[in-house]
Amino acid sequence: MRKINVFDTTLRDGEQSPGVNLNFEEKMQIATQLERLGVDIMEAGFPGASEGDFKSVQAIANTIKNSSVTGLSRSIKKEIDTSWEALKGGAEPRIHLFLATSPIHMEHKLRMSPQQVIDTAVDSVKYAKERFAKVQWSAEDACRSDIHFLAEIIEQVIDAGAEVINLPDTVGYITPKEIFEMFSYLKKTVPNIDKANLSAHCHDDLGLAVANSLAAIEAGADQVECTINGIGERAGNASLEEIAVALRIRQDYYNAETGLTLKEIKRSSTIVSSLTGMAVPNNKAVVGDNAFAHEAGIHQDGVLKEKTTYEIITPELVGVHANRMVLGKHSGRHAFKEKITDLGYNTSEDELNKVFKAFKSLADKKKEITDEDIFALMTEEKAGEAVKYYEVETLQVNYGTNNIPTSTVTMKIPDGSIVEEAATGSGSVEALYNTLERIIDRKIKLKDYRIQSITGGRDALAEVFVRVEFDGEETTGRGTANDVLEASAKAYINAVNRIMNRSSRDKTKMETIHV
Repeated sequence: MRKINVFDTTLRDGEQSPGVNLNFEEKMQIATQLERLGVDIMEAGFPGASEGDFKSVQAIANTIKNSSVTGLSRSIKKEIDTSWEALKGGAEPRIHLFLATSPIHMEHKLRMSPQQVIDTAVDSVKYAKERFAKVQWSAEDACRSDIHFLAEIIEQVIDAGAEVINLPDTVGYITPKEIFEMFSYLKKTVPNIDKANLSAHCHDDLGLAVANSLAAIEAGADQVECTINGIGERAGNASLEEIAVALRIRQDYYNAETGLTLKEIKRSSTIVSSLTGMAVPNNKAVVGDNAFAHEAGIHQDGVLKEKTTYEIITPELVGVHANRMVLGKHSGRHAFKEKITDLGYNTSEDELNKVFKAFKSLADKKKEITDEDIFALMTEEKAGEAVKYYEVETLQVNYGTNNIPTSTVTMKIPDGSIVEEAATGSGSVEALYNTLERIIDRKIKLKDYRIQSITGGRDALAEVFVRVEFDGEETTGRGTANDVLEASAKAYINAVNRIMNRSSRDKTKMETIHV
């Protein structure tokens, strides 16, 4: 059985999804889960893009020990040096260099001749190899590049020291047959190809990312680059969970496998969905809520008689369990600690005390606390801001079909004082947000508002996701509570606090790079 390395780029390409902006704590939570999932390589970010990205990549590299942490870098010596400083403390530091190779990119973006591109790629790989034991080189827009030019440049960068050659379908243009032929040709044509592993990085603009990735594996790719839930630029990337489960279920066909702990797939999906605010569609393969649901009478009858009649994937394979122990208001601290440990969390005593307090408060309002509820509490605690500039103390909203909705809020502001304000609106949420904006005393534009329940039932926790524009910046916020208006207030203030925190750090940014 051939081993396929899984290169996860949720924290780099995934975070480039429109509207997604993860803070340090959220990135660390995702990185820890990716390590638990068992990814071989995780791309933690683009160290040269900003001071914040540098610090996040550095912290993740210094923390993660069971996965190789890498960072993206252009073929520029200064960026390679920056990447080394960020990654050198990792268990297996590696760098991901890239340079465009398609005619359209070389002419219009790089303004370089093919020979200049080869020379730049070779020089950057040699320079990186002086620092990094592992160097991966990517031919940006490989799938729209001349195949003979690709073969030439790949041969030379391998000689320069590249051990992994990535061939990205940067714009999601190629088809499964074409990518199979491309990988097959390069495997047969490049004379030193045995000294490097080939990798596939496919985008989903035509909905073919997973199919193309699997076709590349068939043709000899040793590594596949993907993201949790398939998030990423434009229409996204190849979905990690779909590729991993396809290889497991169809081992007879692909004769290949990953080293992933598949039972961590559902948890990974849920964490990424919650922290990015990108909901997983119910009909999403492998991790959607309907993935193991059967409504048609014939299907239900068949599954009851023999599951394999209509289920080729068992829920348990990806970590979906029908029977879950629930906690209640009489559950003690020990039982709660056992539960969060069983859910895969490692918490400090301080974190445990804070979450247990929130759990007891929730238990007074909700009869049964499920795994999803505890996950929501843990997510809110672990992804909390380092500094809370604004904190809601109390809120009250008056609403009636014949009355104008009115909101009254008391809130702690940055100078430590408590301010009370009231405002009206055409609805309860608008009244609440008008009040909060009046207290903050700056224009805040609400660009997106979404609400969903964590579990079923009348007493389910509400989770609210917002995207706002504040002080010329756009960010997201999340809030969880039994009451939808309280959750709405938390999400709104969380978004404002995120921008306040970001503004306090050095934000010198470079242009986002797409690979």
